[in-house]
Amino acid sequence: MGMEAGAPGPSSRKRKASAHEAPAPAPTAVEAPGAEPTAEDREPPLSGADGDGGGAGGDRISDLPDAVLGDIVSLLPTKEGARTQVLASRWRHLWRSAPLSLDHRYFLFDEEGLDVAISRVLAAHLGPGRRFCAPVYHLPGDRADAWLRSPALDNLQELELCSFSYMLPYPPPTKQLPPSAAFRFSDTLLVFTIGDCHLTDDITQVLHFPKLQKLALKRVLISESSLHIMIAACPALECLLIRKSSGFRCVRINSISLRSIGVSGYSPRGLNFEELIIENAPCLESLLILGSCECGLISVISAPKLEALGYLSSHYGTRISFDSTVIERLSVDRLTTAVCTVKILAVDMHALSLDTVLDLMGCFPCLEKLYIQSTGPGNTNFWRRKHRTLIRSLDIRLKTIVWRCYRGIKSHADFATFFVLNAGVLELMTFEVDVEDFNEEFCAQHRKMLQVDSRASRGARIRFTSDWSYKYHMDFSIHDLGPADPFERTYPLKGDITFVLC
Repeated sequence: MGMEAGAPGPSSRKRKASAHEAPAPAPTAVEAPGAEPTAEDREPPLSGADGDGGGAGGDRISDLPDAVLGDIVSLLPTKEGARTQVLASRWRHLWRSAPLSLDHRYFLFDEEGLDVAISRVLAAHLGPGRRFCAPVYHLPGDRADAWLRSPALDNLQELELCSFSYMLPYPPPTKQLPPSAAFRFSDTLLVFTIGDCHLTDDITQVLHFPKLQKLALKRVLISESSLHIMIAACPALECLLIRKSSGFRCVRINSISLRSIGVSGYSPRGLNFEELIIENAPCLESLLILGSCECGLISVISAPKLEALGYLSSHYGTRISFDSTVIERLSVDRLTTAVCTVKILAVDMHALSLDTVLDLMGCFPCLEKLYIQSTGPGNTNFWRRKHRTLIRSLDIRLKTIVWRCYRGIKSHADFATFFVLNAGVLELMTFEVDVEDFNEEFCAQHRKMLQVDSRASRGARIRFTSDWSYKYHMDFSIHDLGPADPFERTYPLKGDITFVLC
């Protein structure tokens, strides 16, 4: 049994590399354009990236073209990007000319206040803009329009306008109209998240986003006809997220570009989202049902490339229909045609049931990845006699199993042992364990309980981790819809420790 510290995933490595190339000094305020060089500006340039002075005493990082350095700076958080101005005179102009990426969450604790801090950044930056994330609905007067019309945001690629934050007041109970200036970027936007507002028919009739790839509607009031008009106005749309929005009953998807859809149907008032019909989506690869989705029926008529599906839940009454095959509360009814395209499945069940999972595997016979989330005590899950005949004929193609909220009780261990002993091509089985239960003794005990030494796949790795991601699917953003496997986390939580049994 080996122990390894959680290693950062690709996204974390990317962030850390950028921070190493441009280390941040002590906090300083964003200066106005044209300020005199400071003492830090006159300091010697950075040493070479390899620590040997660049071989000839030069600064290899600063030798990069402005365009490359600008991209590095724009990937940093707003404050850290601005602070690169004090590294050396070579860097002084880069932040002001690099595409601006401004996220209000980095300014929530500023002494001068969020509104003042954002206004100062916009005044100091020359543009263009890359990303702007700000709560606009609590602002007085025309402040939101003033921000959005700033030259620092010209040619903006990503815009997020939502008010919800634990540090900010809730949006007003009556939905407001979005700031009119928000739509001046329609020709350049690639990502648009809009929330806490009323998108009227007058607004949507004139919208057109020729380059938009990702659209998220959060707590938006919009009519059914306007919603379809808005989707049609995005000919390059690849990812669509609809969360807790209202004003429509049914959404029909006919798109040759959509690759990923995420839906959450709960809304506290108004006409609720009850039905999703995917009529024609030839490129659709993932369908996500998020949180407490009360969308009553999801019908998949034509999605020949659908590979990722979830979370199927035993908690809510959503029915999913594939032709004549219906899945409701994880129960498969009238199975007449297997869905062979789905390779990634995520399920959320209170009482863990091997019978239920085997039924789903019969519905999706080509599954390669299975994500399980279960916190309940589980059923008896005895299988050695009950499924003896089935085991001889069942072709288990699973290569990866991720179990979120594994408790280690007998019913959970019996369930896991079935796959340890019968999944012949299994490569990795990960158990995410509550940190209170997580220790070497727990892992050693489960090596015996799971009969790891008798596993069907001799190359399979059994991994226990304290990185517990319970209800992770509640926090999906529009960017989580992009990857081929939307349920896979690419970074560990702080303090993650892993035990690998084999």
